[in-house]
Amino acid sequence: MPIQTTELINHFLQVRATSESLVATLSPEDCQAQSMPDASPAKWHLAHVNWFFETFVLQHYEKDFKPWNPAYQALFNSYYNALGDKHPRPDRGLLTRPSLDEVMSWRRVVNERIQKLFTTCSSNELHWIFRLGIEHEQQHQELLLTDIKHLFSCSGLYPTYKKSVIQPLENELSLPKMAWLPGPSGIQEIGVKSQNIDFYFDNEAPRHSVYLNPYEMGHRLISNSEWQAFIADGGYDDYRWWLDAGWSWLKKEDVRAPLYWYTLHDKTSFFTLHGNQPLDLNAPVSHISYFEADAFARWKSATDLNFKGARLPTEAEWECFVDQNVSAIPPDSNLLESNLLTPIQTQVTQKPIQFFGDVWEWTSSHYMSYPGYQPWGGVAGEYNGKFMVNQMVLKGGSCLTPCSHVRSTYRNFFPTSARWQMTGLRLARDPT
Repeated sequence: MPIQTTELINHFLQVRATSESLVATLSPEDCQAQSMPDASPAKWHLAHVNWFFETFVLQHYEKDFKPWNPAYQALFNSYYNALGDKHPRPDRGLLTRPSLDEVMSWRRVVNERIQKLFTTCSSNELHWIFRLGIEHEQQHQELLLTDIKHLFSCSGLYPTYKKSVIQPLENELSLPKMAWLPGPSGIQEIGVKSQNIDFYFDNEAPRHSVYLNPYEMGHRLISNSEWQAFIADGGYDDYRWWLDAGWSWLKKEDVRAPLYWYTLHDKTSFFTLHGNQPLDLNAPVSHISYFEADAFARWKSATDLNFKGARLPTEAEWECFVDQNVSAIPPDSNLLESNLLTPIQTQVTQKPIQFFGDVWEWTSSHYMSYPGYQPWGGVAGEYNGKFMVNQMVLKGGSCLTPCSHVRSTYRNFFPTSARWQMTGLRLARDPT
């Protein structure tokens, strides 16, 4: 095989092994259950990404292709209308068959067939769709973990997914005062520089010009202690801070705090993949909706002179600020590879270094196409473009995001009420 192909195959096998390592401590029952319609069972995630390689790669390029099981075409199709029927998303937890063992056997066979395919077939088109499959599986690694966390939180046993490797701090660090750093203004460019990257998603392109008024960005994320102050000041009870849709959502869902905050023995604890843990007051707040992030910004602007004019940044502000100030992803960024699996205590001073990892950062930008956007051709055209409505953009990655998915142009997106993902916030403000 050419070196490029060999490296791609090795990357594929490494990603596949990572996915399977994520379920190594789970029981078949853990992998079967579905905690809510927006989440999926771990077994379904493993099967779906395998279906992607079988359907998008082997079916089109393998000589004498035969599916492992023709019924899987519908069972593990997520949202590709061009490929026919789909099993209802809210009912994925009802798929007791195939068993987890059979899904793992199917994955092993697809691995073998993929490696054999590349000994006889090679083209730019094949390499591209294969790379998309790898990136797609990495996206599902993060989803698998967030879905398992939600599932485990539904149990009164508060199960532990993995023992924590975080050492308790003897003394709580002092949270640095928020520093406001000027961002680039005037005509700027956002979007991927296609000549500088070997893979990017269609929603990151094309690169284009935007105009930014002067603005400043907070040098760190908003912490749990700051969120506690919001709660203590009646932030969840005061309609003044909330968008109308947010206030309606708040009342309907009876939201009183970020998701996974609990009161145990008169103290606030936080459910994590390591089980219930004492709330780390200086760690970035996580598992908040867009509605909550926006309400906090309004409250903070009105009640703290250092935050006067605070708001959520736009996607373009965030991206341009990071491109100007962060030359590379810091090696100690808290991403999936760090194996911490939870946001950790802020340890920055007055430098803008904490822009990747820990939590996805809500922006005030609606998820829409860029000027001149063209979706991918064929079935892959359904990957991103058709979701460009009623969603907000998030930037920066989280403690569950694979490192290779972290770049300033990457566009995550969720609806305004979503909280089970690892979502937090950073504030911007107009100069005072």
